[in-house]
Amino acid sequence: MKKLTVVFYVALAISLVFIAWGFFAPDHVGYVLGGINDFISTNLGWFYLFATTAFVIFALFLIFGPYGRIRLGKPDERPEYSYFTWFAFLFTAGMGVGLVFFGVSEPLAHYYEPPSAEPETVAATAESLQYTLFHWGFHPWATYAVVALTLAYFKFRHQAPALISSAFTPLLGDRVKGGLGHTIDVLAVFATVFGIATSLGLGASQITAGLSFTFEGLESNTTTELIVILVVTGLFILSASTGLDRGIRYLSWTNIVLAIGLMLFVLILGPTVQIVESFSTTIGNYLQNLPSMTFSTNAFTGDREFLDAWTIFYWAWWIGWSPFVGTFIARVSRGRTIREFVIGVLAVPMLFSAIWFAVFGFSGISMDNQEGGALYALMSEVGEEGALFAFLESLPLASIVIGITVLLISSFFITSADSATFVLGMLTTGGRLNPSLKVKIIWGLILAGTAAVLLFSGGLEALETAMIIAAFPFTFVVIAMGISLVKALSSEYDILLLESKQRDYDPEYQRKSKRTLEEKRKEFEENMPDEDVEIEDEEKQ
Repeated sequence: MKKLTVVFYVALAISLVFIAWGFFAPDHVGYVLGGINDFISTNLGWFYLFATTAFVIFALFLIFGPYGRIRLGKPDERPEYSYFTWFAFLFTAGMGVGLVFFGVSEPLAHYYEPPSAEPETVAATAESLQYTLFHWGFHPWATYAVVALTLAYFKFRHQAPALISSAFTPLLGDRVKGGLGHTIDVLAVFATVFGIATSLGLGASQITAGLSFTFEGLESNTTTELIVILVVTGLFILSASTGLDRGIRYLSWTNIVLAIGLMLFVLILGPTVQIVESFSTTIGNYLQNLPSMTFSTNAFTGDREFLDAWTIFYWAWWIGWSPFVGTFIARVSRGRTIREFVIGVLAVPMLFSAIWFAVFGFSGISMDNQEGGALYALMSEVGEEGALFAFLESLPLASIVIGITVLLISSFFITSADSATFVLGMLTTGGRLNPSLKVKIIWGLILAGTAAVLLFSGGLEALETAMIIAAFPFTFVVIAMGISLVKALSSEYDILLLESKQRDYDPEYQRKSKRTLEEKRKEFEENMPDEDVEIEDEEKQ
């Protein structure tokens, strides 16, 4: 329990107060959160839209701009993990539970209540898949990329502590080591806690729904969900004890294999040709209509139901997840260039999401049409968490497939929570890359307690409400991180040019420029945070 910081104690105290509040007065929690949520959604929803759009534009600038060749580490350093392992980390930490939860339910919901098309038509099918990909495409991953790249740049190139506040040194100077820096890190902790608690609540409700489909007589209710949270909490604490290179890595591989296997099973048994065609069409519609979807606020129609219920919630969710996912992605991305990093973080998950929703979303809509709307009716009755299992129940080997799906959700659940405890430990111990097991256990219990309180206070609606509220203040943090990164890159531009020429293997130039390079870097490093020797020693171990 060494190196606990003021951020740990403040964040822990406030978390415990919130859990106690939800335990003793759950109705009051729901009432207060609902009021704040209504105000933000009604008056400040536009802010989420513009912020996430700015993150996408910034990500494109990083790909095509002058800084793409910069390596997140030393100029000759190579990636720490293979592409497969790296993508597995991205997938499982970024949105694995959400893909499984919304794979069937979101496209089906949009089919019956599309933003603009006539419901239950061919146009509604196309629009449902288009908007689903919009919510899971470039915007969330651009948000993650801004946070992750900023943290990775300052940590691996300038040996700054692995803290959100460290990224603000070009803007705030030494003040990042005081109260202002601690406030930034506390905001990151709370955005992470509520973001992960939302995902844990979704995962617990879907695991419960799957068990109720598998075992007759087992009811899907809040009590069962709380039991699932308790059991899975024990499992991810056990996983957390094995560390990043064992527990999280092996679980990430397992998640990828199970997810691809389930997707291929549905692809082969479903309308395969139409699924492939829907994938191609959806990609085209998405890219063609991306600007209009991005900036649309329905200002002239006044109909904000779809915008508030889906788009605003998702943008808040991704921003709330960004300190967790960003810190985790940064931790596993050492040695990659900025261009390689941003392309990988944006393009690969977006394509996988497009394939996933084409397979499950189109298959779900197709099955619903064949059965006269039975799937949607059942989803309306049992909730979104039961839509996937209602869909799988009509396929061959349903019991086996549902069992594997419950295992997949549980694995995603454990990996996300495991990764979150890892990140929360880093944020509250001064940036340690390997926080102690005791710290991770404490934050694991806090995550489980927060998810349980939110479910008890209002179910899935309370989870979504808490996410929108927690993400709002952190949006300003992400914007400032992008500005800070640009300022640092601009200040280092001369050094980058020298390194670029050194990489061209010009011996004479290397000899002449070595001293100049060292002088420039020394001058630049004087404005960077001092490296924590104890943290660096722990990293080497």
